Amino acid sequence: MPDWRLVLGLLAAAAYALLSHGLMLHAADRPWAVAALLGPLLLAGLGFALKRRNLPAVALMLLAGAGLLVAVARGGIGPVNRLYVAQHVGIHLALCASFGLTLWRSPLSLIGQIAQRVHGSITPAMVAYTRRVTAVWTGYFVGMALLSLWVYANHSWDSWSLLANLITPLAIGGLFVGEYLLRYRLHPEFERSTLMSAVRAYSRPRTIP
Repeated sequence: MPDWRLVLGLLAAAAYALLSHGLMLHAADRPWAVAALLGPLLLAGLGFALKRRNLPAVALMLLAGAGLLVAVARGGIGPVNRLYVAQHVGIHLALCASFGLTLWRSPLSLIGQIAQRVHGSITPAMVAYTRRVTAVWTGYFVGMALLSLWVYANHSWDSWSLLANLITPLAIGGLFVGEYLLRYRLHPEFERSTLMSAVRAYSRPRTIP
């Protein structure tokens, strides 16, 4: 049976994606819509940064939130479509850096660190595999950022909103679940774990420098 918290989280994410798509199509430039579209992500980012004790990220989230409040209060949002695009691209580039830097600076990739938290210890084969998966995620994030800019520059706003709000979460979910299913076909010797255990492990503060 799936973990009920994971199911509720997926349902909430789907509802938020549909709501965001509707707001971007019909009320993108309304101050309250800007707050509704950007506020939850800023709060989620702040909570995640606090949990991981990442003080620079906490300061950045607070600064971004303060700037958003001032802009909404004054009604001076500016070219609002560009604000949404900047958020979408910025999140993906930040994730690209978060994953990619561990390939360069850490003995364990980011996904290797998650696997170690889940299993306690990992084999050399798991270290190599998780490094390859981290590289795939790094490439995905930079690819989505570039695709976002290309769609915005060459297609309609409706198309970009569809990409950002509906296709993006489906692509992330498909990659996440696809890797989970493929992992045990390629490496049946790996110790089994649930999707929820990986989510919990990623949300815990890092213990590896």
